[in-house]
Amino acid sequence: MTTGKPTVVVTGVSGNLGLRLLPQLTDFSVIGLDIAPPKTEQSIRFIRMDLGTEDSCQALYNLFKETRPFSVVHLAFVIDPMRTGVLDVDRMWQINVAGTARVMEAITEANRNEDSGVRQFIFPSSVSAYGPDLPGPVTEEFALEAHTLPYAIHKRESDGVVQQRAPALRSCSAYILRPHIFAGATVENYLLGAFRGTPNGKGKRAEKMRKEGKRLPCLLPYGQKYLDNKIQFVHVDDMARLIAWILKREPEVRRLTILNVAGRGEPLTFAGCIGMAHAELKRVPGKWAMRAVLKFLWKAGISSIPPEAVPYMTGQYIMNTDRLKKFLGDDYEKVVRHSIADAFADSFKAPSPAGAAQRLAAH
Repeated sequence: MTTGKPTVVVTGVSGNLGLRLLPQLTDFSVIGLDIAPPKTEQSIRFIRMDLGTEDSCQALYNLFKETRPFSVVHLAFVIDPMRTGVLDVDRMWQINVAGTARVMEAITEANRNEDSGVRQFIFPSSVSAYGPDLPGPVTEEFALEAHTLPYAIHKRESDGVVQQRAPALRSCSAYILRPHIFAGATVENYLLGAFRGTPNGKGKRAEKMRKEGKRLPCLLPYGQKYLDNKIQFVHVDDMARLIAWILKREPEVRRLTILNVAGRGEPLTFAGCIGMAHAELKRVPGKWAMRAVLKFLWKAGISSIPPEAVPYMTGQYIMNTDRLKKFLGDDYEKVVRHSIADAFADSFKAPSPAGAAQRLAAH
């Protein structure tokens, strides 16, 4: 692509964040990688690639040597096994953790003895990497202790991969962004699904319920603490703006930057979220009962929320974002435009027709 614009490679371009990011990249020549082409009218070069396979590392190396991209944004990650159809945990690990290592290995080799190699590598980690029950608003130095939920474990392990391999990227800056839960009309994830009550399972009963407009109740164990637990969100468009902002800045050579990312303002409580979502609340005797109900709904093909998500639906995990505010400086409110409350509220608006298609994508 000889447009005179700097080239950026975006893995997982067909997922929700990738599709929200593309309109922010008009100043770049975009090469998008995924297992299926993105539903976009934007002009990009698309390459079908499965990062879960070993030969993808060589393919990436060849691509980097051929196109000499300025930046690589690594978004490819299996979040929802039910929706993406990747139900095997080992296969998920190959895509999520090994795939991240393959991308970094390809950058390292492409940058060997190169004066014009990749200069930026951006990886979205997750708040879930910290674990499901934190002592307060944690900083970026807090230990990564994710457990139980494969997605969270894989984010923790991938975060570690990036930290370990960043020094070997040679003249390339690495950025680990740890966003809180994505929100917005186009977003689908476990937590939003719980508040929306949408029966997103693959079974016939779920399909019938969706056609009839029926909602599943929001489950929580008995006890006021579960209602008082605080939660943060970040609008997916703000996350896209942050990535684009980083792409447009001059990178620091051989530096790793880690940033917690959440919307502006105070966290919400679970009780507040339930009220804003107009959800029906059903209380159960304990976490064990909540897990049993989710397991039944999962196996029956009614819900796409796995039972392993219970700790992340009943715990409190919030982050300190002072470093992000300092990093963005005067541009903070231009980039992070939504408050936590506004981001969550936007999740209950009907998406545009284009957005409706994006909700089916894999991120």
